[in-house]
Amino acid sequence: MPVWCCRCSLAGHFRSYRNPEAEGQLLNSFTQYFGDSLGRKIKRMPLIEETVVPGDSLLTLPIVVIGNGPSGICLSYLLSGYRPYLSPEAIHPNPVLHTKLEEARHLSIVDQDLEYLSEGLEGRSSNPVAVLFDTLLHPDADFGYDYPPVLHWKLEQHNYIPHIVLGKGPPGGAWHSMEGSMLTISFGDWMELPGLSFKEWAANKRRNTKSDRVMPEEIACYYKHYVKVMGLQKNFRDNVYITSVSRLYRGKDDEDRTQLNENISTQHLEMEDGQKSLIKRNWEVRGYQRATDGSHVPFCLFAENVALATGTFDSPGRLQVEGEDFPFVLHSMSDFGAAISKGKLRGKPDPVLIVGAGLTAADAVLCAYNNNIPVIHVFRRRVTDTSLIFKQLPKKLYPEYHKVYHMMCTQSHTVDSNLHSAYTSFPEHSVLSFKPEMKCVLQSACGLKKILKFSVALVLIGSHPNLFFLKDQGHSIGHHSNQPITCKGNPIEIDPYTYECTKEANLFALGPLVGDNFVRFLKGGALGIARCLAIRQKKKHELIESRDGGGDGVP
Repeated sequence: MPVWCCRCSLAGHFRSYRNPEAEGQLLNSFTQYFGDSLGRKIKRMPLIEETVVPGDSLLTLPIVVIGNGPSGICLSYLLSGYRPYLSPEAIHPNPVLHTKLEEARHLSIVDQDLEYLSEGLEGRSSNPVAVLFDTLLHPDADFGYDYPPVLHWKLEQHNYIPHIVLGKGPPGGAWHSMEGSMLTISFGDWMELPGLSFKEWAANKRRNTKSDRVMPEEIACYYKHYVKVMGLQKNFRDNVYITSVSRLYRGKDDEDRTQLNENISTQHLEMEDGQKSLIKRNWEVRGYQRATDGSHVPFCLFAENVALATGTFDSPGRLQVEGEDFPFVLHSMSDFGAAISKGKLRGKPDPVLIVGAGLTAADAVLCAYNNNIPVIHVFRRRVTDTSLIFKQLPKKLYPEYHKVYHMMCTQSHTVDSNLHSAYTSFPEHSVLSFKPEMKCVLQSACGLKKILKFSVALVLIGSHPNLFFLKDQGHSIGHHSNQPITCKGNPIEIDPYTYECTKEANLFALGPLVGDNFVRFLKGGALGIARCLAIRQKKKHELIESRDGGGDGVP
């Protein structure tokens, strides 16, 4: 059975991707094989596992982006040739940074030294480029100011780098599956992407923006519209599921990262019809696209670079205790919301058991409380723990979360007390097991055990990325080798200015995978990657031109 493969399917459609005509042919090829073919009455095939052996005619994309949430969208925006410049009238409130920006006003930020610009800046991200880009887009936002961005954007089509963004659903990623009745933590303005004001978009859509915080549904619609209005649709493919991302070879370049970053080997540069290609064949990306009839259309892409922008909502955190797989133990707000809407909890005498002390757990408490469902709230920390997220949120802006925190503090269980009618918290407790008769065994910090009856349990202790498609599930590329990647405890280890994985050449990561949970800061990853690729593209062209001038063709 045939497999969609760039080796055979795209070979006749494009040659040198820096040529505008070839670029159009490339995009038409993607449309043909990812788009139109799905609408034809062709024979459907299940996902198949044949191995495509790279041949001499193999063609390779400069970069494949996995994930179409705000990280992938912003990266596509910059790869499409949009460039940020210091606005003529802009004065950044940070005088040191403003002086640096003035020194190279004629250059886009992508073409400047990001390490130099970000030096000395402080913010709520551990990644310096994320802090830099945030302060350019939202100057002094953490001090309560609402200054406009100091940047304006230009579309420079000659800076376009062909790429494809693959996502499971529509552009916006996990925002389309978030609970719609809750408000976002960040202000709407902080959720926006470059070049399109969220407030202006909302006003044009006649949406209610009285509150600075908005519902996830609003953000999801904004991201989907952003891709369309910015002309990025040609780079996006929906309903795509990645099954493997693997290296085609490991050469000396991969062993010497300094040489990789500073020099460009011509050993793997390709020749096709007498024209020189500037792409090295590094990665094979396999997966399938789900058609409207539910069938799977398998594909195989090859890429010089791969960018991971998957976020961390793939796999809910688990307690790893006995009985956690019982059907009455849930791990997502959507499942809990579905149970409520279907009336499964109506009239139940026993409370809902909610495990976790984060904002998602607080959302679940509010959801149950508003539906008159009694709650048992279990969490391991003390209510006075300074690391609790509630202590970082201003009361005036987040009254509903402080309502939950107030209950956590004032309606806690003690040895001599009974459960409160609507809500009871169990600070410094952990779940030891779930029993089939819908009971759980709790243990306090001092070792005391207690058995409680519940109607449904909801475990909300965070989520983790599912990088099953990488070798060893990506465990080798984190700060702590051979451990699962997590946003807080073990993010992917990257170069702080290029966002390239320090342990895997030509593999980039951004967003929550590198510790940037907030949309405000994930945009810095797109800036770092776009600059890195632009520099490498320029070096390759200079290399080809110099070899042409010397009369030596690429072997």
